Amino acid sequence: MNILLWHVHGSWTTAFVQGPHRYLVPVLPGRGPDGRGRARTFSWPESVTEITPEGLRDAPVDLVVLQRPHEAGLAERWLGGRRPGGDVPAVYLEHNAPDGNVPETRHPCAGRDDLTLVHVTHFNRLFWDSGPTPTAVIEHGVVDPGHLYTGQLARAAVVVNEPVRRGRYTGTDLLPALSEAAPLDVFGMGTEGLAEHLGLPPGRCHAQDLPQAALHPAMARRRLYLHPVRWTSLGLSLLEAMHLGMPVVALATTEAVEAVPAGAGALSTRPEVLARAAHAYLHDPDAAAEDGARARRAALDRYGLKRFLDDWERLIEEVAR
Repeated sequence: MNILLWHVHGSWTTAFVQGPHRYLVPVLPGRGPDGRGRARTFSWPESVTEITPEGLRDAPVDLVVLQRPHEAGLAERWLGGRRPGGDVPAVYLEHNAPDGNVPETRHPCAGRDDLTLVHVTHFNRLFWDSGPTPTAVIEHGVVDPGHLYTGQLARAAVVVNEPVRRGRYTGTDLLPALSEAAPLDVFGMGTEGLAEHLGLPPGRCHAQDLPQAALHPAMARRRLYLHPVRWTSLGLSLLEAMHLGMPVVALATTEAVEAVPAGAGALSTRPEVLARAAHAYLHDPDAAAEDGARARRAALDRYGLKRFLDDWERLIEEVAR
């Protein structure tokens, strides 16, 4: 099949395009948000094809995967008037937990009967008001980076994009206290100046933005993975850390309580409990490695790539019919 989707979330798309189809990814001059084209820091197969709006006008498209509200209109214009959900089968993939007046949060696709609304977590489906729109949950899948964990550095890895701007959503305000239990290495986009923003010396909080190929080995050298996020969808970085064999210390919020089983780390809504768990892992490398191995087994079982692609194949066949 020819599947049209925008390059919105690099990690998720990297897993999705491992399937058996041809994936058409719009590209524009300047490669802005509506035309990023192929990823430059992720490894995508040759089945991912860049295509211009002009090229889409007469291109055969069997399915449109929408991910942002404005994409439906964009697709209809670029497809020469073919309407997603009417003339071309479509799904709307919702990556995010609802924001605003939760739980009274109406989804932009609520009330539509011409497409399927796909959530990446059961938590998200529970909290979005989708009305009578057909919904499905296809949990994340991860391209296995391998069991790279060494834990040789007595520090905690945190992966978050734009922690200063997003603030309490990502638990940025919790980092100073947590850094007293374990020094932090924060990876992600927009992390420049984080230590200064928090008033922390570089030894307690070091931030950098690494390309994907370098990120996983860097994470795996840290003793544990810290996930202080209050409100977001389930971060793929958490699942990647588990695949790497890292023990996880996380706030027991949103879908994390489903993703991290007992024996794979520590979950709590109390930051002081997380601080104690991080401190314990820091001083017991054997326990960290054992719990990390359990985290990896759990992640492979629930968030493995094969299960993810099989789930999508079943939905694609159903929608295409």
